[in-house]
Amino acid sequence: MTDTQAPDDADDDDLPEEESFPAGIKNYMTPTSFAKLQDELRVLIRDERPKVVEIVSWAAGNGDRSENGDYIYGKRRLREVDRRIRYLTKRLDSAEVVDPRKQQKLEQVFFGATVTYAREDDSEHTVTLVGMDEADVSQGKISWLSPVAKALMKARAGDTVRLRSAGGAETLEVIAVRYIVPPVASGDR
Repeated sequence: MTDTQAPDDADDDDLPEEESFPAGIKNYMTPTSFAKLQDELRVLIRDERPKVVEIVSWAAGNGDRSENGDYIYGKRRLREVDRRIRYLTKRLDSAEVVDPRKQQKLEQVFFGATVTYAREDDSEHTVTLVGMDEADVSQGKISWLSPVAKALMKARAGDTVRLRSAGGAETLEVIAVRYIVPPVASGDR
Protein backbone atom coordinates (compact mmCIF):
# COMPACT_ATOMS: atom_id res chain seq x y z
CA MET A 1 0.00 0.00 0.00
CA THR A 2 1.40 3.43 -0.92
CA ASP A 3 1.45 6.42 1.45
CA THR A 4 -1.42 8.04 -0.42
CA GLN A 5 -3.58 4.93 -0.51
CA ALA A 6 -6.07 4.59 2.32
CA PRO A 7 -6.77 1.16 3.81
CA ASP A 8 -10.26 1.20 2.29
CA ASP A 9 -8.73 1.54 -1.18
CA ALA A 10 -6.78 -1.72 -0.79
CA ASP A 11 -7.14 -4.34 -3.49
CA ASP A 12 -9.66 -7.14 -3.05
CA ASP A 13 -6.85 -9.65 -3.61
CA ASP A 14 -7.27 -11.03 -0.11
CA LEU A 15 -10.93 -11.90 -0.74
CA PRO A 16 -11.69 -15.29 -2.29
CA GLU A 17 -13.10 -15.33 -5.80
CA GLU A 18 -16.50 -16.93 -6.38
CA GLU A 19 -16.34 -20.05 -8.54
CA SER A 20 -16.95 -19.13 -12.16
CA PHE A 21 -18.98 -21.18 -14.58
CA PRO A 22 -17.01 -23.11 -17.24
CA ALA A 23 -16.98 -21.36 -20.60
CA GLY A 24 -19.24 -22.87 -23.23
CA ILE A 25 -21.27 -24.88 -20.69
CA LYS A 26 -24.90 -24.10 -20.04
CA ASN A 27 -25.87 -22.97 -16.55
CA TYR A 28 -28.78 -25.33 -15.99
CA MET A 29 -30.73 -24.73 -12.82
CA THR A 30 -33.92 -26.10 -11.29
CA PRO A 31 -36.75 -23.64 -10.55
CA THR A 32 -36.15 -24.18 -6.82
CA SER A 33 -32.49 -23.23 -7.08
CA PHE A 34 -33.28 -20.23 -9.30
CA ALA A 35 -35.81 -18.94 -6.74
CA LYS A 36 -33.34 -19.51 -3.88
CA LEU A 37 -30.62 -17.49 -5.63
CA GLN A 38 -33.13 -14.75 -6.47
CA ASP A 39 -34.18 -14.59 -2.81
CA GLU A 40 -30.55 -14.37 -1.67
CA LEU A 41 -29.86 -11.56 -4.18
CA ARG A 42 -32.98 -9.70 -3.08
CA VAL A 43 -31.95 -9.91 0.61
CA LEU A 44 -28.43 -8.71 -0.18
CA ILE A 45 -29.66 -5.73 -2.22
CA ARG A 46 -32.62 -4.67 -0.06
CA ASP A 47 -31.41 -5.52 3.45
CA GLU A 48 -27.76 -6.44 3.87
CA ARG A 49 -26.05 -3.87 1.63
CA PRO A 50 -28.00 -0.84 2.94
CA LYS A 51 -27.20 -1.86 6.55
CA VAL A 52 -23.48 -2.20 5.76
CA VAL A 53 -23.43 1.13 3.89
CA GLU A 54 -25.06 2.80 6.90
CA ILE A 55 -22.43 1.36 9.26
CA VAL A 56 -19.58 2.43 6.95
CA SER A 57 -21.03 5.95 6.65
CA TRP A 58 -21.39 6.22 10.43
CA ALA A 59 -17.86 4.87 11.01
CA ALA A 60 -16.38 7.21 8.39
CA GLY A 61 -17.76 10.16 10.33
CA ASN A 62 -15.87 9.08 13.46
CA GLY A 63 -12.51 10.43 12.36
CA ASP A 64 -9.28 8.61 11.56
CA ARG A 65 -10.21 5.76 9.23
CA SER A 66 -6.84 4.01 9.40
CA GLU A 67 -7.48 2.79 12.95
CA ASN A 68 -11.28 2.66 12.85
CA GLY A 69 -12.21 -1.03 13.14
CA ASP A 70 -15.88 -0.46 12.32
CA TYR A 71 -14.90 1.37 9.14
CA ILE A 72 -12.26 -1.15 8.05
CA TYR A 73 -14.48 -4.17 8.75
CA GLY A 74 -17.49 -2.43 7.17
CA LYS A 75 -15.60 -1.66 3.95
CA ARG A 76 -14.39 -5.26 3.78
CA ARG A 77 -17.92 -6.58 4.37
CA LEU A 78 -19.25 -4.19 1.71
CA ARG A 79 -16.75 -5.58 -0.82
CA GLU A 80 -17.83 -9.14 0.10
CA VAL A 81 -21.52 -8.26 -0.33
CA ASP A 82 -20.87 -6.49 -3.64
CA ARG A 83 -18.83 -9.45 -4.90
CA ARG A 84 -21.66 -11.85 -4.00
CA ILE A 85 -24.23 -9.57 -5.67
CA ARG A 86 -22.15 -9.55 -8.89
CA TYR A 87 -21.77 -13.33 -8.74
CA LEU A 88 -25.48 -13.98 -8.18
CA THR A 89 -26.45 -11.50 -10.90
CA LYS A 90 -24.18 -13.25 -13.42
CA ARG A 91 -25.46 -16.71 -12.39
CA LEU A 92 -29.09 -15.69 -12.65
CA ASP A 93 -28.56 -13.85 -15.96
CA SER A 94 -26.91 -16.93 -17.51
CA ALA A 95 -29.31 -19.47 -15.95
CA GLU A 96 -31.34 -21.82 -18.09
CA VAL A 97 -34.12 -22.95 -15.80
CA VAL A 98 -35.10 -26.56 -16.45
CA ASP A 99 -38.18 -27.84 -14.67
CA PRO A 100 -37.89 -31.61 -14.10
CA ARG A 101 -41.72 -31.76 -14.24
CA LYS A 102 -41.56 -30.75 -17.91
CA GLN A 103 -38.96 -33.27 -19.13
CA GLN A 104 -40.11 -35.17 -22.21
CA LYS A 105 -38.29 -38.52 -22.14
CA LEU A 106 -39.01 -39.59 -18.57
CA GLU A 107 -37.47 -43.03 -19.04
CA GLN A 108 -34.01 -41.54 -19.77
CA VAL A 109 -31.55 -39.71 -17.53
CA PHE A 110 -31.42 -35.98 -18.17
CA PHE A 111 -31.04 -32.89 -16.00
CA GLY A 112 -33.33 -33.16 -12.97
CA ALA A 113 -33.56 -36.96 -12.98
CA THR A 114 -33.28 -38.96 -9.79
CA VAL A 115 -31.31 -42.09 -10.60
CA THR A 116 -30.73 -45.23 -8.58
CA TYR A 117 -27.70 -47.18 -9.76
CA ALA A 118 -25.53 -50.06 -8.56
CA ARG A 119 -21.75 -50.04 -8.51
CA GLU A 120 -19.57 -53.06 -9.17
CA ASP A 121 -19.37 -53.74 -5.42
CA ASP A 122 -23.19 -54.14 -5.42
CA SER A 123 -23.71 -50.94 -3.41
CA GLU A 124 -26.75 -48.93 -4.49
CA HIS A 125 -26.76 -45.16 -4.74
CA THR A 126 -29.50 -42.67 -5.52
CA VAL A 127 -28.58 -39.26 -6.89
CA THR A 128 -30.42 -36.34 -8.43
CA LEU A 129 -28.75 -34.45 -11.28
CA VAL A 130 -28.88 -30.73 -10.52
CA GLY A 131 -27.10 -27.49 -11.37
CA MET A 132 -23.70 -26.54 -10.00
CA ASP A 133 -25.14 -24.09 -7.47
CA GLU A 134 -27.43 -26.67 -5.88
CA ALA A 135 -25.15 -29.71 -5.79
CA ASP A 136 -24.89 -31.21 -2.30
CA VAL A 137 -23.52 -34.76 -2.11
CA SER A 138 -24.78 -35.17 1.47
CA GLN A 139 -28.33 -34.77 0.11
CA GLY A 140 -27.72 -36.96 -2.94
CA LYS A 141 -27.65 -33.97 -5.31
CA ILE A 142 -24.79 -34.05 -7.80
CA SER A 143 -23.86 -31.57 -10.48
CA TRP A 144 -24.97 -32.58 -13.95
CA LEU A 145 -21.33 -31.89 -14.93
CA SER A 146 -19.86 -34.44 -12.50
CA PRO A 147 -18.27 -37.63 -13.86
CA VAL A 148 -21.06 -39.83 -12.42
CA ALA A 149 -23.78 -37.64 -13.94
CA LYS A 150 -22.03 -37.58 -17.32
CA ALA A 151 -21.77 -41.38 -17.28
CA LEU A 152 -25.48 -41.73 -16.41
CA MET A 153 -26.72 -39.17 -18.95
CA LYS A 154 -29.22 -40.59 -21.50
CA ALA A 155 -29.21 -44.04 -19.85
CA ARG A 156 -32.42 -45.94 -19.07
CA ALA A 157 -33.31 -48.41 -16.31
CA GLY A 158 -31.51 -51.68 -17.04
CA ASP A 159 -28.63 -50.02 -18.93
CA THR A 160 -25.01 -50.35 -17.89
CA VAL A 161 -22.68 -47.39 -18.31
CA ARG A 162 -18.93 -46.86 -17.92
CA LEU A 163 -17.73 -44.38 -15.33
CA ARG A 164 -14.23 -43.18 -16.06
CA SER A 165 -12.44 -41.51 -13.17
CA ALA A 166 -8.94 -40.94 -11.88
CA GLY A 167 -9.21 -44.29 -10.08
CA GLY A 168 -9.94 -46.12 -13.34
CA ALA A 169 -13.08 -47.29 -15.12
CA GLU A 170 -16.09 -48.85 -13.43
CA THR A 171 -19.40 -50.22 -14.68
CA LEU A 172 -22.60 -48.80 -13.22
CA GLU A 173 -25.99 -50.46 -13.66
CA VAL A 174 -28.97 -48.11 -13.84
CA ILE A 175 -31.75 -49.52 -11.66
CA ALA A 176 -34.36 -46.74 -11.80
CA VAL A 177 -34.92 -43.34 -13.41
CA ARG A 178 -37.58 -41.00 -12.09
CA TYR A 179 -38.36 -37.34 -12.07
CA ILE A 180 -39.42 -36.32 -8.58
CA VAL A 181 -41.39 -33.13 -8.27
CA PRO A 182 -39.96 -31.23 -5.30
CA PRO A 183 -42.43 -29.54 -2.98
CA VAL A 184 -42.90 -25.90 -3.90
CA ALA A 185 -41.63 -23.63 -1.15
CA SER A 186 -43.32 -20.33 -0.43
CA GLY A 187 -40.54 -18.41 -2.22
CA ASP A 188 -40.61 -20.60 -5.34
CA ARG A 189 -42.31 -19.40 -8.47
